Amino acid sequence: MPGVVCGKKQFMESELRFSTLVQKDPPTRSRIGTRRIPRVPVNTYKPLLPGLPDDVAKYCLALAPRSSFPAMGAVCRKWKSFIQSKELITVRKQAGKLEEWLYVLTSDAEGKGNHWEVLGCMGQERKHLPPMPCPLKAGFAVVVFNGKLLVMGGYVLSDGTGCVSAEVHQYHSCLNRWSTLAAMNVARYDFACAEVNGVVYAVGGYGVDGVSLSSAEVYDPETNIWTLIESLRRPRWGCFAYGIEGKLYVMGGRSSFTIGNSRFVDVYNPKDRTWCEVKNGCVMVTAHAVLGKQLFCMEWKNQRKLAIFNPNDNSWKMIPVPLTGSSRIGFRFGILDDKLLLFSVEKEPGYRTLLYDPNAATGSEWQTSSIKPSGLCLCSVTIKA
Repeated sequence: MPGVVCGKKQFMESELRFSTLVQKDPPTRSRIGTRRIPRVPVNTYKPLLPGLPDDVAKYCLALAPRSSFPAMGAVCRKWKSFIQSKELITVRKQAGKLEEWLYVLTSDAEGKGNHWEVLGCMGQERKHLPPMPCPLKAGFAVVVFNGKLLVMGGYVLSDGTGCVSAEVHQYHSCLNRWSTLAAMNVARYDFACAEVNGVVYAVGGYGVDGVSLSSAEVYDPETNIWTLIESLRRPRWGCFAYGIEGKLYVMGGRSSFTIGNSRFVDVYNPKDRTWCEVKNGCVMVTAHAVLGKQLFCMEWKNQRKLAIFNPNDNSWKMIPVPLTGSSRIGFRFGILDDKLLLFSVEKEPGYRTLLYDPNAATGSEWQTSSIKPSGLCLCSVTIKA
C-alpha cells in the first residue's frame, strides 16, 4: 500500500521537522529573561485627604485645634510634613485660627530642678513639655520662629571642667517634640540672639576659656546652616538682642571698650550687611520683651520702673510699676494676648501676676492676672501657631 506508506512517511517527516524546531527554540524562561519588558508607569501620588485637592485638604487640616497636631502628625508622612512646615502657620493665619501659647521655663523654689511648661490660650491650661535632648546649661539663649523654640549654646561643668556648647536644640510646638539642629560655628554663652526676617542671629558672648567674643553668625532654617557675618566693632557679653522692622538690635551687657555696662546699641542691617551704633541703650537689663514695635525693659537698678524704647525716634519713656507683694520682687516678662506679664522671680505668698496693657485707656493700663507658672520663672517665650 504505497499510499499508506507514503502517508506514514509524510507524518514521520513532519514530526521530525516539528521536533527539530522545538529543540532549536530556547526555554521559555530564558526567552523571558532576555526580552525587555516595558515598565508600566505607576502613579505614586497620594492626596492629603482622598477626594480633595491638596490646597483644600491643607485648609481643612489647618482648622483643627492646635492640641490635635501631635496626634495628626503621626498619621502619615505627608500630614507630618505639612504640620511641621511654616505653610501651616500661614494657612492658619489666613483662616484666623492662630492660637497663642506661652512657654515658661520654671524652677522649683529650692532650685533643684527645672522644666519647660506650656500655658494654653489665656493661661488656662498647663502642660509639661517632653524633656530636652540634653541637660539645660547656664548662659543659654532662646529664640522663637515659625512655631518653633530654639535653645542654643550655654556653659556646663562636667567633672570639674567647664565646657562651652555650640549645640542647638529645637522644640516643634505643633509636633510636641525636640530635635537637634546644626551646631553654631562658635561655641558661646551669655550671648545675644534674636529672629529677624525668618533667620536667627547669635552675637557676642563668652567663648572657650572665657574669651569675650565679637563674632556674629546667622542661621538659615531652610538650609540648616550657620554662617558667620561681619563681627561687632568690639567684644560684647551679657547682652540681649531683638528684632524690629527688619533690623537686629544688640543692647545691654558689657563691652571691652567701656568701663562698666555699655549704653551703646549695635544695630545690624541685613540688607547692607553692616553694623552701626546708637548711643542710647539700657544697661544691666534683667528682663526684656518686644510688644508690637516697642521694646520693654527693666533695669537691675530700678525694678519699679518699666522702660519702653521706641526705635523710630530712639527715645525712652519710663512708667512706674505698681507696688504689689514685696518691694524686693524682681521680674521676668511674658507676652500673651498683646499684653505684658510680669512674673515674680521670688516666691511670695499671695502674689498675683502683674499685667500691663499698652492699648488700655489711660489709668487702666495696669491690672493683675491669675496666669502664673507652677514654679519660679527663669524665662518665657510666646509661640503663635
